[in-house]
Amino acid sequence: MPISCNVKERIAEIVFDVPPVNAFDSDTWMSIPDIIADAGRNPDVNCILIRAEGRGFCGGVDIKEMQAHPERITILNRGNYLTFKAIRDAEVPVVSAVHKFVIGGGIGICGASDTIIAADDAYFSLPEVDRGAMGGASHLSRMLPLHKVRAAFFTGGNIPAEEAYRLGAVEKIVPRADLEREARAFCAVIASKSRKALVIAKEALNGLEPRDVDRGYRWEQGFTLEMYMHEDSQKSRDAFVETGKAAEF
Repeated sequence: MPISCNVKERIAEIVFDVPPVNAFDSDTWMSIPDIIADAGRNPDVNCILIRAEGRGFCGGVDIKEMQAHPERITILNRGNYLTFKAIRDAEVPVVSAVHKFVIGGGIGICGASDTIIAADDAYFSLPEVDRGAMGGASHLSRMLPLHKVRAAFFTGGNIPAEEAYRLGAVEKIVPRADLEREARAFCAVIASKSRKALVIAKEALNGLEPRDVDRGYRWEQGFTLEMYMHEDSQKSRDAFVETGKAAEF
């Protein structure tokens, strides 16, 4: 299965394995929310760990699908929104363990999570401007300061794990080879707590946030649709699929 879930020692481990780069099509995005919600509701689960196999944590959306089927943008948007919301609304804490690239939708997953453990080779990026898309800043804003978010969004640049750690987005940086072990050990500490206490704490902490990240993301998605309808969006997707580089304007 491209997305699997295994429960052991009160930890639900959700693993992405969608070669070559864990870039998900609309059907895959639409499948993730139920997996997360079911894990969170499981009385035997005190913590959810999200990690990935392969070359990187998440390459975001499948640009090739959007190039071939632009009419699926509303399904894709819905899947993104419901995935990130399911993570934030999960009854128990969610920890994302990331390696190499965390791009686009991967930012949404991390930004919606409660804690991020990063391998030393990890980096975060929102290349939406170069892909003819929008979205992701609402969740990156849960991780990083306003001006850092804007600089990253406008340039499409990468934020190394070390910089994200310095700014408080990442809890711990570990060697790539130790990522799974370190992430499970961190989750084990959470999983040893009272489930009732964790459920109440998660709800309380969500309620304390000064802004509604879900509503903010829905606001962004309106602009995502507007961008997808513009000719520059198709030009950007064509350039990425054909050359792997940003289009020139």
